[in-house]
Amino acid sequence: MANTPQAKKRARQNEKNRKHNASLRSMTRTYMKKVQAKIESGNHDEAQAAFKAAQPIMDSMVNKGIFTKNKVARQKSRMVTKIKALKSA
Repeated sequence: MANTPQAKKRARQNEKNRKHNASLRSMTRTYMKKVQAKIESGNHDEAQAAFKAAQPIMDSMVNKGIFTKNKVARQKSRMVTKIKALKSA
């Protein structure tokens, strides 16, 4: 356990930041699940609209350090591929 006042303060800050980051991570995952649900329903237009709503949020989480750049790029790429497959099907 933290003994110095500085260490105690850092422990408080770390816990506060952890909860905030968890909230942002959860929100982003919810948007990603909405896109996936629209893809599974088979509606191209709705899936495209959901992706357009999720994309800026995913990018902002990269800037905040919640997710890594490559992870978000990979997930966006996979979503776009699935959405394009819906249009051709």
